[in-house]
Amino acid sequence: MKAIVVNESQALVWTEAQIGEPGPHEILIEVRASAVNRADLMQRRGLYPPPQGASQIMGLECAGVVLAVGSAVTRHGPGDSVCALLAGGGYAERVLVDEGSAVSIPAGLDFESAAALPEVFATAWLNLFIEARLQPGERVVLHAGASGVGTAGIQLCRAFGTECFVTAGSTEKIQACLGLGAAGGHDRRNGSFLEALSALWPEGCDVILDPVGGQYLSDNLDGLRMNGRLVLIGLMGGAACEINLAKLMMKRLKVVGSTLRTRPLPEKTSVMAELEQYVWPKIEEGEIKPIIHEVFPMDRAEDAQALVASDVTVGKVILKVGGV
Repeated sequence: MKAIVVNESQALVWTEAQIGEPGPHEILIEVRASAVNRADLMQRRGLYPPPQGASQIMGLECAGVVLAVGSAVTRHGPGDSVCALLAGGGYAERVLVDEGSAVSIPAGLDFESAAALPEVFATAWLNLFIEARLQPGERVVLHAGASGVGTAGIQLCRAFGTECFVTAGSTEKIQACLGLGAAGGHDRRNGSFLEALSALWPEGCDVILDPVGGQYLSDNLDGLRMNGRLVLIGLMGGAACEINLAKLMMKRLKVVGSTLRTRPLPEKTSVMAELEQYVWPKIEEGEIKPIIHEVFPMDRAEDAQALVASDVTVGKVILKVGGV
């Protein structure tokens, strides 16, 4: 098969690669589309290695057709159209994945649209509804609201009875987020979001989903109201910062650190099963949709990653196997 490989100069090359046979609980997927995530850019630079035993090929999600299944597989069969959450391997013509990490594609979606679902919706669902235990009527701040996770989170909040406020890096991105259902937003280029948040919700919010970290921590704690929850899912703003413990104590706040890629397979299986049960019907009804900025042929992964790195995208950048 062919796959995207990082060469000695960190360039991306579409070249021959090897893949094994399915293990007892694995399925072999013929990849029709994958997607670019910021984790891929970090892995390319050697800053985010795959978990032990995972494919060294980039790509944390895919959509395609099942080619073969392991001896103990019960969920899928050859010919099934699936999308899958991966620990790696999506930038390739074929990928192996545990059967529980793959689910049927929502009815009516093509492969490119389905490839935009697994990583961002699993991340948003896990951290909002499982880690933060978000309840109807509560209020949420989504940093990086125009990202893949952000656009998924906005729609999940709207669909499940909560309001959200977003931060993003341009007026155009804020407008896109408002169009998806955000109640308000703030351009991060204009400094702290607290004034804009307070104008919308003077008492603050219940949950903050933050992929930035670093200097955002203090404002995040100020923006939460009593019993609020901060879920930290990324460190784009840095890992080191000071924390005012008095804020945590007086407002009874919870700070949760969360990753998805390294979680045990049973946890990933549970998240994907919940998406299929609760979110996929809303996609099929048109209430939630994958947000795609642009589609590239797989052999143009270099261009696709450059677009994501430019920080101008809204939603996902997709890689399609076989051209566009």
